[in-house]
Amino acid sequence: MRVLVTGASGLLGRAVAVHLQGAGHEVRTFQRRPSGVPGAEDVLGSVTVPADVEAAVAGTDAVVHLAAKVSLAGDPAQFHEVNVGGTRHVLSALARHGVERLVHVSSPSVAHTGASIVGDDALPADPARARGDYARTKAEAELLALAADRPGLRVVAVRPHLVWGPGDTQLVARLAERARAGRLPLLDRGTVLVDTTYVDNAASAMVAALGRLDAPDGAVRGRAYVVTNGEPRPIAEVLGGICAAMGAPPPRRHVPATLARAAGSLVETVWRVRPGVDEPPMTRFLAEQLSTAHWFDQRRTRADLRWTPAVALDEGLRRLRAAHEASPAGASPV
Repeated sequence: MRVLVTGASGLLGRAVAVHLQGAGHEVRTFQRRPSGVPGAEDVLGSVTVPADVEAAVAGTDAVVHLAAKVSLAGDPAQFHEVNVGGTRHVLSALARHGVERLVHVSSPSVAHTGASIVGDDALPADPARARGDYARTKAEAELLALAADRPGLRVVAVRPHLVWGPGDTQLVARLAERARAGRLPLLDRGTVLVDTTYVDNAASAMVAALGRLDAPDGAVRGRAYVVTNGEPRPIAEVLGGICAAMGAPPPRRHVPATLARAAGSLVETVWRVRPGVDEPPMTRFLAEQLSTAHWFDQRRTRADLRWTPAVALDEGLRRLRAAHEASPAGASPV
C-alpha cells in the first residue's frame, strides 16, 4: 500500500515510516520539516491547514496519524487546533479521497484521571476527566477518530505508552539533562511500577494494527489498544537505567509526592501568565506520572493485533547506551 505517516519528523513517526518500508509499503510523510526517512516521499505542511492535509492524503491507501502538539504546558487553543482540528482535517480528507484505513495514534493519558493504573486494559477516552490540555485534546481526537469507523473507512486507535529510544530529544534527552543538573527527583520512594515502550516495539505495533484493519473478523475496528513493552519496573529503576545509558547520574533526591503536586499546580498557574522558553520544571500531571503506577494488561493488545514486542527493556537500554557512546558528545556529556 501507499501509506501516509503524519508527524514523521519525530522519533516514533520516523520509526513507523521505516518499519512500514520494511514491511513492503510505499511511504509518504507529512510534517512541517523534512522527515529524514530515506526513500520516503516528503510532503511539507501542517495538519492545521486543510489544503496541506488534502495534498498529503491524495493518492494514498492508508494513513497513520501521529502529528500532534505534545507538551506539558502551552496555549490551550493550540492544543485544540493541532490535536482536535488536525484530526478533523485528516478525517475529512480521508472521506473526500476514499482512503479506507486509518491508524490513529493516541495516548494512554486520554483515560488517565490521576489515580494509579494497575493492570488495566484500554479504558474509554475521557476528555472531561483527562489531566491537562494535551490529554484532554488527545482524548477528544481519539473519540472523533473511532466514531468515524464505518463501511469504507476502517479505524483503529493505538496508545503507545512512554515511548523512548536512541535519538529521543523529548523524554530521554530531557531526563538526562535534568539528571545532570540535579533536577530529577524521585517522588516518595520511587517504588511505583511503570511500564514503557521501546520505540521499535511501538512502531511495529502500528504496522501490525494497520495490517489487522483488513482482517475479515474486523476485531480491531473502532477499538483502542494500549501498547507497552509489558515489563513494568519500579520507576526509580526505569529512570536510573535511562540516565545510566545516557551517562547521567541516577536520581537520588526524594521529594514527597504531595509537595510535588502542589508545586506543579503553582507552576502551571505561573506558566499561564508568564510561560518559559522550555517545558515547565514540574506540573501536576508530571507529578502524578512520577508518583502513580502505570502498567497495563497487554493480553488483548497482543491477541488482537497479532503482535509481541521484539526488543526487551534491557536490550533497549543497551542500544540506547551504544547510540549515546557513539555520538560526538557521548564520551563527555555536558
